[in-house]
Amino acid sequence: MSTYRLKSAFLQQGWTRDVLVTLTDQGFISAIEQGPPAATNGAVIENGTVIQNIDGVVVPGMPNAHSHAFQRALAGVAEYRSSARDSFWTWREAMYALANRIEPDDLKIIATQLFIEMLQAGYTSVAEFHYLHRARGGSQYANKNPLWQALESAADEAGISLTLLPTLYQTADFGARPLRANQARFALDLDAFLRGIEEWTAAFGRAGCSPHRVGAAFHSLRAVPLDVLQAASQALRAIDTGMPIHIHIAEQALEVRSCIAATGRRPIELLLDQGVITPQWCLVHATHATAAELQAVAACGAAVCVSITTEANLGDGFFDSGRFLAAAGRLCVGSDSQSTVSPAEELRWMEYQQRLKKRRRNVLASTSEPHCGTRLWQEAASSGARALGHQASAIAVGSRADWLVLDPDHPSLAGSSPDAALDRVIFAGAQAAIRDVMVAGRWVIRGGRHGAAEASRAHYGALMRRLTQSTAA
Repeated sequence: MSTYRLKSAFLQQGWTRDVLVTLTDQGFISAIEQGPPAATNGAVIENGTVIQNIDGVVVPGMPNAHSHAFQRALAGVAEYRSSARDSFWTWREAMYALANRIEPDDLKIIATQLFIEMLQAGYTSVAEFHYLHRARGGSQYANKNPLWQALESAADEAGISLTLLPTLYQTADFGARPLRANQARFALDLDAFLRGIEEWTAAFGRAGCSPHRVGAAFHSLRAVPLDVLQAASQALRAIDTGMPIHIHIAEQALEVRSCIAATGRRPIELLLDQGVITPQWCLVHATHATAAELQAVAACGAAVCVSITTEANLGDGFFDSGRFLAAAGRLCVGSDSQSTVSPAEELRWMEYQQRLKKRRRNVLASTSEPHCGTRLWQEAASSGARALGHQASAIAVGSRADWLVLDPDHPSLAGSSPDAALDRVIFAGAQAAIRDVMVAGRWVIRGGRHGAAEASRAHYGALMRRLTQSTAA
């Protein structure tokens, strides 16, 4: 057991000063009580208990609800015009080319670097929407999938909490069109998909104190036939009734038109008609959703994950976050293609999109929480943790201790009252004030430094030079 005195913290009930928080050996909060003001910045002994003072502003870490780790190696690479009509679909060809060059060791290097960057930015857990399943050329691995293992190893090395989402990907488009040659690495039949998830669920369960868990994902309705989606959904519930299930949906206007042409219904409408959505589901993007679809998704209790920097980078469109939140929808954020790795930027642009559209300010603040930054952070942390299947959404008894400590002396927080700290993080660059990061009760960043950052940076640099040279050749 460990006990900390938090000088200033955003608890479940709001901003509080001078609280004693006790953690179990597994990193969960077992007790919170009011304590006397800290007299020192170091460890002290009170009644035989060692208490570590945290002199800073402590806030819950942010779950990253949607990530494709391998795409970190593509960030910034495709920012040039290849045709007069560059789009998501032309970018996708560059992504496929990268996907077909990555080996398991490469993936571990890329993911380790990315996961360290996530921790530095304030993400403390990540849902890895993973559809690289086969060896280069499309052959199956004989034993436990080394591409899946690479992500677990990278998460362990970086110290981030992982929700691995093995992703079912069987067809190239609506109408069960066969996968193209450059999609061969994504192929997974239903039996292999379910068997792998069962094995990883059992492995993490045996670990007991592992901060990781397994969920599942369907790449999209164009990539998974409806009968397979139905059968898989039923089987996944039999494995784990609380399993997180994610799906890309309605990201692009062309996808919506193709779905209507093939089925007579829009993608979200079609998914709702299947009767499989539960509060454990997370719909990723939902950029082109109607008001009625948003209302129905909110009523199901499912989350929507937006990745606004990716959606902007790819020209996807705007998600109507104001309407969805007004319907009591659960909204979270992710870094997706890694064009930006910053929860503060995702949330800032969630609000800025609404300001530009409505020509007002503080649109997504609420009557109960007038601080826009606090409202956005709290909503994304709570909905994100649920979408990842982790009990780590707040500083509260029973929650896992995934904490960020903000340096109150950083210029971006100068003169700030604690209740405005998250406003500063999102709207004034105070992400730079993140000094310490804890995941599952374990410090992974202290004083702004991650122990594996230097070695990871060197390995990543060497890999990127090799990948760049092989592309040029």
